[in-house]
Amino acid sequence: MPNALRRSSLAALLLGTLISTAAQAEPVVPADYKLVWADEFAVDGLPDDRKWAYDTDRNALGWHNNEKQYYADHRAENARVENGTLIIEARADADAISKLPDWGKQRYSSARLRTLGTASWTYGAVEVRAKLPCGVGSWPAIWMLPDDKTVPWPDSGEIDIMEHVGFDPGKVHFSLHTKAANFILHTEKTAFKSVPTACTEMHRYQLSWTPNLIVMGVDDVRGFSFKKPSMKRSDWPFDGPFHILLNLAIGGDWGGQKGVDDAAFPQRMEVDYVRVYQKSGS
Repeated sequence: MPNALRRSSLAALLLGTLISTAAQAEPVVPADYKLVWADEFAVDGLPDDRKWAYDTDRNALGWHNNEKQYYADHRAENARVENGTLIIEARADADAISKLPDWGKQRYSSARLRTLGTASWTYGAVEVRAKLPCGVGSWPAIWMLPDDKTVPWPDSGEIDIMEHVGFDPGKVHFSLHTKAANFILHTEKTAFKSVPTACTEMHRYQLSWTPNLIVMGVDDVRGFSFKKPSMKRSDWPFDGPFHILLNLAIGGDWGGQKGVDDAAFPQRMEVDYVRVYQKSGS
């Protein structure tokens, strides 16, 4: 999951080579890119196994950042497609999940989908149209991690296309993490943008990723730009294959700063589509 505590200092928003957080009226996905992968969620039922895998690795041990959710595997209550929309739903159903073999005494269930093992990309653009939950304690994310699991975090890199916490509704965060710039050192590269209708309407969360520049934004308006600062891997680990993750965490060091409102469950992140583009001819 994208890592918590990163918001402890407003100064972190301006560190290093974060070059702009001002709105710019220009497409985030370049016009000369072509669609290379997509899920339009056109078939009702469980998510397509040809495109998505379930990340359940730490259910028994407990998830990072002191999060409180159990990530279910092929459980329609937590991840399903209905009427052209992927629904990732968090539920307060400890009695039901306590019967599952890898249960780690979590009070909440949810889902964490990823394309690891089915699809990954080096450079390109990602667009995910989604509506976010706003219940206190919710922590949805659209993000990317490298396929290479031999390199530990944060050396391996992380691209957070969208993060949102329910206690601060309508404030969407974009972040990058590297060995040199991460929340542990309070040097992460991060920015935020106000999206007042993030929890009531669908918005397009976007990434453009080239060998020298990463740009993120919402609805074709930039919110974050980061230029490659050097050839050092500690500064820029973004030159290999990365995969997409979609998840809804509950509580944790960041998402749970104001507690978890049990009365707000179930909580949903709804996704209209996920699309990946790459430069024509590449």
